[in-house]
Amino acid sequence: MSDLHKIEVVFEKNGVLAVNKPAGLPTQAPWGIESVESLIRRQKFHQHFEDAIESGGTRHPGGFLGVPHRLDRAVSGVMLLALTPRAARQLSRQFERRQIQKTYVAVVESTDALPVSEEPFIWRDAIRKVSGEPRVEVVKTHDSHAKPALTKGFVLASSKDRYLLKLHPETGRMHQLRIQAACRGMPIVDDALYGSASMEDIENTRHQPIALHAWSIEYDDPENKQRVAAHASVPETPRWMCWRDVISSRMQSESQ
Repeated sequence: MSDLHKIEVVFEKNGVLAVNKPAGLPTQAPWGIESVESLIRRQKFHQHFEDAIESGGTRHPGGFLGVPHRLDRAVSGVMLLALTPRAARQLSRQFERRQIQKTYVAVVESTDALPVSEEPFIWRDAIRKVSGEPRVEVVKTHDSHAKPALTKGFVLASSKDRYLLKLHPETGRMHQLRIQAACRGMPIVDDALYGSASMEDIENTRHQPIALHAWSIEYDDPENKQRVAAHASVPETPRWMCWRDVISSRMQSESQ
């Protein structure tokens, strides 16, 4: 396995594995398609994984690895995996109860000036899945198929018509941050699914990396209940390079 196909491990502690997911890679996929799960299994369990696959075993090949949450294929950043059933149950329960705090950074495009401010903005919307399509839409709050979506955020920096946002989703709806930004006229950079791409282009572009990164995640340790924070640096790619310094300085100052 080449270094290009390795997943960065942030840390491993008390049955929890924090990793830095690359953009463009699915969290899970059918056998034969590379994903975070399959690559971590190869890295973590080595020959046990290969032996299990060769013998036809597909249930926890190599050892237990729980996936209590996911990141969109187009999104990079920190995510949590469970190495024990106990850790998997504890993390799943925390996600269900909204006890896990996630922080994202996003680069958006906007023709309207967005002031850099210490004051947060709040996005409240009703979101529903678009039937037969791989996307969601914002609808009226009284729609029976819609679910509430709440996000808090800040404008951290700006450069011409692009803005760096810090986003805290309070709910975990499908494509929540992507549709909430887009419906306000500030689509995430390179997000063709919620940008200007035609429906004919979407199937070819919807998995391409976008400028949305899960920067940190906080959870209660399954063993000692202490609060733990895992962080993942933004990718070293052109879409992020001009923002790396401001992200690093702002995030580090807030964690002190």
